Amino acid sequence: MSAFYFTLVANSPAAAQQKPAPTAMANKQAALTANEAKVDALLKQMTLEEKVKMIHANSAFAAGGIPRLGIPELMTSDGPHGVRPEQGRDWKGVKDANDAGSYMPTNNALASTWNPELGYAFGTVLGSEANARGKDIILGPGINIMRAPLNGRNFEYLSEDPFLVSKMVVGYIQGIQSQGVSACVKHYAANNQEVHRDDIDVEMSERALREIYLPGFKAAVQQGGVYSLMGSYNKFRGTYATENAYLMNDILKGEWGFKGLVMSDWGSVHNTQNALRNGTDLEMGTDLVLMSKGIDQSATASGETGQPDLVNGSSKDLYERFFLANTALEAIKKDATLVPLLDDKVRRILRVMFATHMLGGTKRQPGAYNTKEHQATALKVAEEGIVLLKNDGILPLKKSVKTIAVIGENATRANSMGGGSGQVKAKYEISALQGLKNELGSNTAITYAQGYKIARGQQADAQLIAEAVAAAKAADVAIVVGGSIHGYDYSKWSDNAYDAEGVDKPDLKMPFGQDELIKAVLAANPNTVVVLLGGGPIEVSAWAGQAKGIVEAWYPGMEGGNALAHILFGDVNPSGKLPVTFPVKLEDAPAHKLGEYPSTPGNPLKQTYKDDIWVGYRYYDTYNVAPQFAFGHGLSYTTFKYDNLSVTPGTKSATVKVRVTNSGKTAGAEVVQVYVHDDQASVKRPEKELKGFQKVFLKPGESKTVTVALDSEAFQFYNEAQKKWVLEPGKFDVLVGSSSRDIRLKGNVTL
Repeated sequence: MSAFYFTLVANSPAAAQQKPAPTAMANKQAALTANEAKVDALLKQMTLEEKVKMIHANSAFAAGGIPRLGIPELMTSDGPHGVRPEQGRDWKGVKDANDAGSYMPTNNALASTWNPELGYAFGTVLGSEANARGKDIILGPGINIMRAPLNGRNFEYLSEDPFLVSKMVVGYIQGIQSQGVSACVKHYAANNQEVHRDDIDVEMSERALREIYLPGFKAAVQQGGVYSLMGSYNKFRGTYATENAYLMNDILKGEWGFKGLVMSDWGSVHNTQNALRNGTDLEMGTDLVLMSKGIDQSATASGETGQPDLVNGSSKDLYERFFLANTALEAIKKDATLVPLLDDKVRRILRVMFATHMLGGTKRQPGAYNTKEHQATALKVAEEGIVLLKNDGILPLKKSVKTIAVIGENATRANSMGGGSGQVKAKYEISALQGLKNELGSNTAITYAQGYKIARGQQADAQLIAEAVAAAKAADVAIVVGGSIHGYDYSKWSDNAYDAEGVDKPDLKMPFGQDELIKAVLAANPNTVVVLLGGGPIEVSAWAGQAKGIVEAWYPGMEGGNALAHILFGDVNPSGKLPVTFPVKLEDAPAHKLGEYPSTPGNPLKQTYKDDIWVGYRYYDTYNVAPQFAFGHGLSYTTFKYDNLSVTPGTKSATVKVRVTNSGKTAGAEVVQVYVHDDQASVKRPEKELKGFQKVFLKPGESKTVTVALDSEAFQFYNEAQKKWVLEPGKFDVLVGSSSRDIRLKGNVTL
């Protein structure tokens, strides 16, 4: 869920080895229609008023409920990386409320594992803890494409690449739903920035929509079998996305065969007739959003051209003040042709209720909360998600080191309650400093210097830098923990919001004078490792050339400090790979170089995606723009040799085989990435596109043959003139490597 307004109103190893359930059919939506006869029988017993009651919220996170028929309320909760603290009606203001649970690494860290099996394990943790809290729908995963590097919500998303998104989202969804809880994939669609998210009107080509921005959602529906989906705030081609007939009726429910429910983001419905006719099944949060803004629209309570009256209504009928409440009921009474549309909405909600064991007599799974197994999964995801960006021989550190200076406020700062609706009340959160102490015990003297002060507009603090320099000079090794931060309290956005819902970052610079700090520390002690926390790319060119070691840790969750220490000291060999390109400077990013960001001035606010399909590495590689760190990049403490590549053609497919050998002295994991290049096409295509990958774990000297199947979709593009996907016969290059810029072997296939 995306609304932040409620804060204003109320303020295992075993698990990690689980594999996604096998796909019994190409379209997993059939699971939602398994109880169709029971759904229809229940629907026939409802009055018109009861049906309307089912399609709008009655509290901050609850909806529906017909006691007469034994239909319970549908309970939802945010949870892209942990179940959110209780909000709204359910929040009692008790500080020690039992809602502290597992804080998982954020979704960009999960994507950096390039390990779909961990996606499944991750999802089972969320589903289990949602069950334990009595939640029926967990509002995640978020899978919007990381188009704009400044997007404040990139930390909740997976990647700039639609194929990687598609592969990671399936396990995540199936993991959640294996626990009898519905996942809710979001935000559909084209929600790629937070600034102006409520009023921006996105324009893009049909090819960009189909090739870049929709594949993850399609995979969520047809492969993941997701039970619910959330519409986004923005407009798409002139119509709000949540009530957009093309997105919801034509594509989602028509082409893809989605049988579950579409819920609004909190307050993303704007028109009763549009919502009734164009695919919105459940309206959430409109009353609370407008209350938080102090809006009184009593003069336009029809709900067709204005907002319902949410201020002058009595407390008794407050929760009926929605576009899909009283105004919808009156509209349906006047127009009987709307009844089948209403029935379809209720039917979809009931399907989800049966699928999650809310109806039908089956018992809810008990769930578990913050167990040792959940903590172990959090640790495993963090260990595999941390990315070694640069290593000039300084890593891994030796445990015999006598003195370490840990520098930077991020080394001690907790992140779980930051970011907006993604906040999690963690049972505990291991900081980087604590993780290093846990790793080294009393054998190493560890000193700490703050280094910089977190506050909006803060520049380099000479006194703090001097203290950090002194600490670095006196130590054998210095570890600077910096990067970005989560925004915390919405009322303090002007002070500290960087990676947060509702705002975008002001720039890609290291905030709070960190560039000056890091340069000073590097000069004082060349044996310095820089650790970055954050939700995405950040500019490091001011000092990257001088640093011997750079590590991207993202927001690594409750076990993050332990995971980081394991990586730094070689207990775990790093295997994370970047799911997003790091530009040298913001101006190199295609959304800024070719496209529009944040919007074109005017009313309404327009944004045309002039970068089209040239998102992320597709742009950097095609237009020969050197990145700071490439998509798919990530170093290891060992080396991997690639050989024996074979590409075997099928009629409209190919099978790629390559032998990978751990040619070093340390056990490790490599992500073998398979890219496709179309040698000659009738349209301009990217230099390369990711179409397959596999993570392989190898002991020193061990070899394994990796097999990647490329189906017909791996070679297709979307033909706008024909309005369909096209595979043009011809020769395709198959590029196999360790990143988009580290291609080790090249083959080809003619189809």
